[in-house]
Amino acid sequence: MTFVETDSLVVRVVEIGESDVVVTLVTEQLGKVAALARGARKSSRRMAGALEPLHTIRVLLQDKGRDLATLKEARVVRLRPTLMADLDSIEAAGIALRWARHLFPLHTREPQGWHVLIDLLDRLDGRGASASPRRELARSGLALLTAVGYGLDLARCVECGRSCPEDKAACVDPGRGGLVCRSCGGAHDVLGPSTRRDARALSDGDVDEISDGSAGAILDLVDRAMAAHTGFER
Repeated sequence: MTFVETDSLVVRVVEIGESDVVVTLVTEQLGKVAALARGARKSSRRMAGALEPLHTIRVLLQDKGRDLATLKEARVVRLRPTLMADLDSIEAAGIALRWARHLFPLHTREPQGWHVLIDLLDRLDGRGASASPRRELARSGLALLTAVGYGLDLARCVECGRSCPEDKAACVDPGRGGLVCRSCGGAHDVLGPSTRRDARALSDGDVDEISDGSAGAILDLVDRAMAAHTGFER
């Protein structure tokens, strides 16, 4: 057993007994961790109301490898009050944390995925945001898929590698990783050329010229890709 101090995000809390909770954390140093927090629902200086989502907290964990860790201490190190005051931002942040909870494997560091989440939450809190929460979430969703090895290829067929002309609609299968040409069996869903261009622009970090309608179509594609790879119900 080792003690680890790390920045974390709360992605789930389950109440156990009268005062304990099992908290699922996405951490910077350990990846996703499930930890028992004894007495967390009582007033305690060790927790001090820190087990709230959307803020960055610093935790001290007694790590037991693959078993349930023990949460010894937790404190908030980055509040996001502007995010918490906007319902659209709260919804976008909640979706991103749900994605991370299902997408990140236990006890596997995901440094790129961690930075995508922190960047999104900070943008939603007004630190560099230049677009609506939906567009920011769509950009981050594509980046999260790439971070864990499930990135979508929307330029060429994932089976044969044939490029798709930019001005043409294309069949897309999020579970198979992107476009599938008709010669390779195609797919039920079709992406128009403008949505494909917008998705590539978001992948490059350009959110200013993307409409919320296009962001919604990309979000649906991202959510279906997440569900296909993790099995969670949409």
